[in-house]
Amino acid sequence: MKTKQILLVAIAFICISFSANAQRGVRIGYIDMEYILENVPEYIEASTQLDGKVQRWKADIDKKQQEIDLMKLTLTNERVLLTKELIEEREEEIKIKEDEMITYQQNRFGSGGDLVIQRRQLVQPIQDQVFNIVQEVAEAKKYDFIFDKSADVVMLFAAKRNDISDIVLRSVNRVEKRKEASSKRERKEIEKRDDLSLEEDKEVTQREQENDAKQDAREQIMKDRKRERDSIRAAKKIAYDLRRAELLEARQRTKDSIQAIRNGTPWPPIPPKNKRSKSRGNPP
Repeated sequence: MKTKQILLVAIAFICISFSANAQRGVRIGYIDMEYILENVPEYIEASTQLDGKVQRWKADIDKKQQEIDLMKLTLTNERVLLTKELIEEREEEIKIKEDEMITYQQNRFGSGGDLVIQRRQLVQPIQDQVFNIVQEVAEAKKYDFIFDKSADVVMLFAAKRNDISDIVLRSVNRVEKRKEASSKRERKEIEKRDDLSLEEDKEVTQREQENDAKQDAREQIMKDRKRERDSIRAAKKIAYDLRRAELLEARQRTKDSIQAIRNGTPWPPIPPKNKRSKSRGNPP
């Protein structure tokens, strides 16, 4: 009933404006808030995090339900062995667990629960930003009415030429880019884009994406070359370390032989006799 009332009021208001502005015509535009939200990176990231929380909440509820089911099954199997007082005590414990689970469900997924509150907190800043941008676009483009296609007012037909969602989305993303701009030059480049038409902006965006892709490809080539150079260096270092170890070992053997000759000891050293062989009477 509420939706019909809103629709009737909107239609009546439009009809009045049509008659009052019949000479110049009435400009009507619309946006698709769902489309805008689905293309705002900050919203997508925050929404993904919220979806992760929802999955954890559902897992907690499933775990609580499994505990309750196990308690009920155990009580059913042991009922004949329990006194009336113990049965009532078990049933009371189950009732407490069920009440806790219901309370948890309401706190997470109820009409005033965490999910509703956090979704509102997630959407509200972007909606406020879109609302302000719509006001600016409406004044600049001389629109008389702008509707939200995804809201309660049902649109039976909407010509694509009246869809200003991309214009609003471009402005929303431009605001975020201004916040992220780290230099005056970057901010000036962003401001220049504001004067472009939607088609020109799409062309510039496409060229930027192509340049970014080429840059990513060049960076990947450089990374691959660096990885190859590092691998060659590592192999050379291993070969050098082995060669150095061999030289040091050879040098040490030479020093030991010279010292043995000076001391009058045989070189190389004679290995010790096998005690087991000696015990059998074998010659040394």
